[in-house]
Amino acid sequence: MPWQNLLNRRDRVPANPDLAEGFATLLHQLGAVTPFELAVAGGRLMTSPGLAFLVGYQAALRMLWPSAPLSLGALCATEQRSLRAADMQTRLTDLRVSGRKDFVTAGDAADWLLIAARSEQPGEEPRLSLVVVYPGEPGVRLEKLPAIPLMPDISHGRLFLDNAQCELLAGDGWDAYVKPFRTLEDVYVLSAMTAWLLGIGQDSDWPQTLQLRLLALLAGCAEVSRQAPNNTAGHVLLGGLFAQFDGLKAEVHQALADGPQHWAAMWQRDQAVMDLAAGAREKRLAKALNMHL
Repeated sequence: MPWQNLLNRRDRVPANPDLAEGFATLLHQLGAVTPFELAVAGGRLMTSPGLAFLVGYQAALRMLWPSAPLSLGALCATEQRSLRAADMQTRLTDLRVSGRKDFVTAGDAADWLLIAARSEQPGEEPRLSLVVVYPGEPGVRLEKLPAIPLMPDISHGRLFLDNAQCELLAGDGWDAYVKPFRTLEDVYVLSAMTAWLLGIGQDSDWPQTLQLRLLALLAGCAEVSRQAPNNTAGHVLLGGLFAQFDGLKAEVHQALADGPQHWAAMWQRDQAVMDLAAGAREKRLAKALNMHL
C-alpha cells in the first residue's frame, strides 16, 4: 500500500447517482490497484459512508474472484435471509440456473453477478456451486427495491433467474466462495470505512492522536488482508481490529459532532452497517480464540 498517496490526498470523487458510472470513474482515477488499495484509497475518495461501503464490497469481490471484470459486480447468495445451502432453492442444471435471490447489493447497477446455486444430485447432501451470469441476458431479471434508511444512496435489488445460461467457477460454492466472503467483506469494508473516517478527520482537522490511531488501524487491516480468509489466526487478528474500531467510536462521534454537520449526519445514519454481521463475526472469533488463546 503506497501510504503516502493516502496521507497526501485531499480530493474526492463527486457522488454519481449512477453507481456503475461512479465506480468506473473511481477505477479510472486510481489506475491499477490491488484490492486493498482499492478499498483504502477508494474509500478515502468517497463522499458518503454508503459509497465507501460499496468500494470495500467491490474490493472483497475481487479477492474472491481475481478474474472479475473491471466493473461493478455483486454476490447473490442470500435467500429468505439465510445463507444455508439447505435453505436455498436456486438450482444449477447443465450450466443453466433458475431461482431467486432476495437482496442483491447494487444489483440494478451490476455488470456481472456471482450466483450461489444448489448443484447436488438427487439423494445427495445439499451442495453449492458458484456461477456467473450477466444482467440483460435471457432469463436474468433484476427488480430494484425501494431505498432503505441505511445507506439510501446504495441501491438493492431482487434477482429472478429462469433457465439462464451461466459460467461455472471452479471449486465448492460454499467452501471456496460463500464462506470466505464473509471474512473478506469484513476486512475490506472495515478498511474502506476506516479510510473514509480518516479522510473526514484530515479534512475537518480532527485531533492528531485520533487520526494516527485510525491510520494504525488501517495498517492492521493491511496485515490481515494478507491472511487467507480461512486462517483462524487471521480471524483472531481481525477480531482485534474490530475491537480497536469499536474503541474509537466515542472519540469519532465527538469529533464528528464538533465538525461539519453533514458528515456527522451521514455517519449517524449509516454507521449501523458495521454491526450487520456482528453475530457471525462473534461466532467466528470465539471459535478461533478457542484454537489459539
